[in-house]
Amino acid sequence: MNKTYLVFRHEFLNMLHRIGFIIMTLIVPLIGILVIVIFQIVSGATTAKVEITKIGYVDQVSGFGQFTQQGNISLIRYDTIAEADKALDDSTIKEYFIVSPDYFTTGMINLYTLEKQLQPPGDVIDAIKKFLTSNMISGKIPDADINLINASLGIVTTRLTTFGEVSPEQGGAGDLLIPAIFALLLVLSISFSSGYLLAGIGDEKENRLIEVLLSSVSPRQLIIGKVLGLGAAGLIQVIIWVICAPILLKVASISIGGFLTTLHVSPTFLILCVVYFILGYLLFAIIMTAIGAITSSAREGQQLSTIFTLSSVAPLWFSSVIILFPNNPVFVVLTIFPLTAPVTLMMRFGATEVPAWQIIVSVAVLILSIAIGLFLTAKIVRTFLLMYGKRPRLREIVRSLRAG
Repeated sequence: MNKTYLVFRHEFLNMLHRIGFIIMTLIVPLIGILVIVIFQIVSGATTAKVEITKIGYVDQVSGFGQFTQQGNISLIRYDTIAEADKALDDSTIKEYFIVSPDYFTTGMINLYTLEKQLQPPGDVIDAIKKFLTSNMISGKIPDADINLINASLGIVTTRLTTFGEVSPEQGGAGDLLIPAIFALLLVLSISFSSGYLLAGIGDEKENRLIEVLLSSVSPRQLIIGKVLGLGAAGLIQVIIWVICAPILLKVASISIGGFLTTLHVSPTFLILCVVYFILGYLLFAIIMTAIGAITSSAREGQQLSTIFTLSSVAPLWFSSVIILFPNNPVFVVLTIFPLTAPVTLMMRFGATEVPAWQIIVSVAVLILSIAIGLFLTAKIVRTFLLMYGKRPRLREIVRSLRAG
């Protein structure tokens, strides 16, 4: 046990002193702070420089003279097309449109501009539409009702429990954004931590240092010490992110506002993040240890490990589909499959209420996979770790596991 602790301590301290690990740990909260600062600077500059866009119009119907101020767009009336053309040439207006007598039958408006456009900007179309609608219904209904018609529809959704009470966990964009960010960070942390383990074993094998280590510790002690040492360092990284997340969200909701005010991180989600990091890391660390034992160099090991790394990232490629169909049987299977479980569960957790039995089964399968993987990896390490020159074939590995 003392030898396992020594390996653990060496790997843990060595990981904490890595520049890449320190940068990766600090860069996530720093990026969050940077985004908030940049948004404040940009929004401040935008607020200070609100420009009014002037658009002309020629009213050939003589029924459109009110509501000429639509947000940041000011509509200027001209009696003739010649006057509008002159104002456009003089850059008095940016563009102009004509309300012709056939508008009430065709619903078409002719817009003239000097700029090359695929289609008019959305704010221009919206302003013209509100201008025309407001004038057509003016005098028929109160102005307050006209403003209500033109205003964007505001909908506030409140989630209730089965008992009719307000649920503490409400839905919204935040419930999708936070799990997606944590899923990405989880993949990065697991990949980096297990990648360091694979690179370390490969380097020790190339420079024959592994022979010295195995003369002092058993393969099982070496595996457990390395896996737990790097895993503990990775867990510290995740805990720092988990602590920073609520703080950054609170600052962002105050500084930026909008839908960010609805963002929250539930304690259940934070617990799941830590649990799935630990289990996901242990599984991938064991796989990387086995790969490091059978490959002849660190570079060859990294190439072979790509297969497993891509499987953990794969759910992010289908994130939009997972959000739309979170309870599809395919994604339920991916939640239980150990290699894709951490990321898939994070994505589904933001889009739907994941049943408790699926989380329990997913965790149980991960633990079982780790136990079986540790047992098989110990056999592989004993047999192939000191083998140099070439990578054993799959048939040789299977034969060795059966013989062991």
